[in-house]
Amino acid sequence: MKRFLAVVALLCVASIALASDPDEENKAEDRIKAAANVLDEIQSAPDQGVPEEVLGSAECVAIVPSMLKGGFIVGARYGRGVASCRTPKGWSAPAFFTVQGGSVGLQIGGQAVDLVMLIMNQDGMRNLLSSKFKLGADASVAAGPVGRHASADTDWKLQAQVLSYSRARGAFAGLELSGAAIKQDKDSTREFYNRMVPFKTALTGTIDAPANAYPLLSTLAKWAKTASEK
Repeated sequence: MKRFLAVVALLCVASIALASDPDEENKAEDRIKAAANVLDEIQSAPDQGVPEEVLGSAECVAIVPSMLKGGFIVGARYGRGVASCRTPKGWSAPAFFTVQGGSVGLQIGGQAVDLVMLIMNQDGMRNLLSSKFKLGADASVAAGPVGRHASADTDWKLQAQVLSYSRARGAFAGLELSGAAIKQDKDSTREFYNRMVPFKTALTGTIDAPANAYPLLSTLAKWAKTASEK
């Protein structure tokens, strides 16, 4: 039975990946713009969004526009995202990644969600720079607090290397994402930079961000500045 469920899970993830792959929607530059829109819309919502204290403390921000989740009996997740980290010069050049994971449980139908992950400390950043890690195994992950401000009794500073959030049908909430695997999206990286750029090279500020990255970087800078001024 376990072997059967594992096979079904793999088929689920593969079918979702194939359905979400080729075409204009998944162009790297389009993903930059979509990620910027996701963050802008989430942080503009009154009394919702990522608390300013949390966003202001994040080392890196990773966004997956329209991550797919679905399946019958076995749920599967697949998405393609983009990340940027703080550097002494500002937000780094973008790094492209995929997130993929399965969970056994009764789930019927599919649903697309916007996923936001905040890497909160140096340990989490080291995992991200490795360009391949598993949430809950290599890096601790927890559902992030929601609201304009994090409540005083919330230990978000200590509880996880990664805080995760999802938005579906207008509702924004913390998301339990343990078990998801994150690795570099090499195809999108080559498409965007016209060459292979390692995660560490992009996210540590070793290279300058190209002009077409600025829809995301300017949005990150805007909300980070707003958070720091509160």
